[in-house]
Amino acid sequence: MKKTIILLTFIILNSSSYSQNSNVWTSFPNKDTTLIGFKDKNGLIKIEPKFTGFTTARKFENIIAVTEEFNNGWKSYYLTKTGKIVGRDSLYVFDNSPDCENEGYIRFRDPKTDKMGIFDGEGKIVIPADYSNLTKARNGMIIALKDAVKEQDGEHFFWKGGKEFLIDINNKVLIENFSFNDDLNFYSLKKSKEPTKNETRDNFLGVDGQYYSFINYDKEFKYWLKNTLLSDLSKTNLEKHSFDKITYWKEPDGWISESKTKFINQNFTYLKLKLEELKNPKTNYFVSTDGLNQFIFESSEYEIYFNNCNESKDWMYPTMDVIINPKNKADFKQDHFEFLRTGNGYKLISISTAKNDLK
Repeated sequence: MKKTIILLTFIILNSSSYSQNSNVWTSFPNKDTTLIGFKDKNGLIKIEPKFTGFTTARKFENIIAVTEEFNNGWKSYYLTKTGKIVGRDSLYVFDNSPDCENEGYIRFRDPKTDKMGIFDGEGKIVIPADYSNLTKARNGMIIALKDAVKEQDGEHFFWKGGKEFLIDINNKVLIENFSFNDDLNFYSLKKSKEPTKNETRDNFLGVDGQYYSFINYDKEFKYWLKNTLLSDLSKTNLEKHSFDKITYWKEPDGWISESKTKFINQNFTYLKLKLEELKNPKTNYFVSTDGLNQFIFESSEYEIYFNNCNESKDWMYPTMDVIINPKNKADFKQDHFEFLRTGNGYKLISISTAKNDLK
């Protein structure tokens, strides 16, 4: 039997030590809600409101990106819990939002070279600004793009050329020619001398000669859907694999949340018939990967699925949306069954139907 070595998450344990040993501060607004500051867990003000709305962090663990008004203009920088200022005018901004700390690290962009690097929670540079693009740290690993050319397409840009790597937080190359893949679960890393034959995993040959494998969320979900949910469409099994509350769309009220027991009891016949369709090879459906919608799932039980800036942590907790197309091609309305990957497996969390016939 070939021996497989499971890599423990030593990197994340190391990188998260800051937040475990410190008190998390939370943001609060001034009277006219134009500026924000931060309080500790006891309500003691640590920073008076002075940051603008471009400061998106709701929680302050180790390091955040901030912007404040200065001499009729603006200044932006990264701020640590100790008050250290680093990366002046070097915020990494994507989709009109600055980066948010993840695992004790935050990305920055050198305005002179337009290259990216990473600060740790103390404001020290752990990844120098040598890269065209970097992902967030995920289990202490980063997908890095180097020597690419930025090309503009209207209001948007894209990268052309360059080389992609998987590196660790110490800037050590783990895998060369590692193409960006949002479907990989970096917290499922295993190393072995031979490629794994597990059908839900993707294998990559590392520079150390060993194979790195990661669960592929898309493959994992489709395997789970077929073998765990669709194989037993009983009321008990459906309830077992549902979130405590199911959110559904109902005209004219919009999104409504109901306990899974009540919702399934009221709609079981419809749910079973619709999910049974997925067993038919002629059914036209597809699976789309995304993250939990922060504007719909706002209550406290969903907090774990969002980061300190209220962005979906889709790299850990993706949503898999099963979208069933109508049989009549002239009809554009679809049925949506959305499943969230939780710490206890995939759970049905929201539904919208083409005919608006949920009770």
